[in-house]
Amino acid sequence: MPPVLRAALWMLGTLTSLALMAIAGRELSVELSTLQILFFRSAIGLVIILAVIWRAGPHHLATRQPVLQVLRNVAHYIGQFGWFYGISLLPLAQVFALEFTMPVWATLLAPLLLKEKITPMRALVVAIGFVGILIVVRPGLVAISPAALAVLMAAVGYAFAYTLTKKLTRTDTALAIVFYMCLVQLPLGLIPSLFDWVNPSAAMWPWILAVSITGLSAHYCLARAFAEADAIVVVPMEFLRLPLIALAGLLFYGEPLDPWVLGGAAVIFAGNFLNILAERRRV
Repeated sequence: MPPVLRAALWMLGTLTSLALMAIAGRELSVELSTLQILFFRSAIGLVIILAVIWRAGPHHLATRQPVLQVLRNVAHYIGQFGWFYGISLLPLAQVFALEFTMPVWATLLAPLLLKEKITPMRALVVAIGFVGILIVVRPGLVAISPAALAVLMAAVGYAFAYTLTKKLTRTDTALAIVFYMCLVQLPLGLIPSLFDWVNPSAAMWPWILAVSITGLSAHYCLARAFAEADAIVVVPMEFLRLPLIALAGLLFYGEPLDPWVLGGAAVIFAGNFLNILAERRRV
């Protein structure tokens, strides 16, 4: 099978996982708080990762940068909180569109965390990204909801986490990174949720399992897709998750297709794709 076709099949797994995770998060928000959703996601994910490590070997747990692991996962937890909170209140397409701003924030964080320079092209990409944000959020034309700000906060948290992940991959295995993600985020979700704990009904447990499993499978499939093909091939496939989740929102929740959201997302994606082209020429 050609590498591009293999990458496309792995991206299909990524898109399916992300869509199912969004729908599961929406369904769980009917009964559970965002904190409880994050707790169950970490708890079940930790069990799955421990089973994998039991087969792969305990040496995968070693980390040379424990402080960085904690910082990375606190930032990732903030990102997850904002994302799941937004899923419960906003149209699914708007959440995914705002999440696409993550590379913009990563570009701004890279000079601080990785000592990388902001080139003129990267500055242009940041500017294009902010134009896309303005189109999606439309400040002054419509009220900016706290949920939209939470999703933007999530994008910043994800950008911080992904930038630190780049540093961690120099010394730690991917399994170690995922293991410490679940381990650190488990008490972050459990302790505050105990103050407003709700026992999940039987109908919620399939959705809890779906959130936990798809959270891991999305990361795994995306990593495999990038291993099969260059970013210039994979990233356009990733953009397909926006129209797909917009269609899911229309079919399952009756959410209308908002041209402002789709147009703003297209602008954000154009900036990201332009950056990939520029970085490829530099290499």
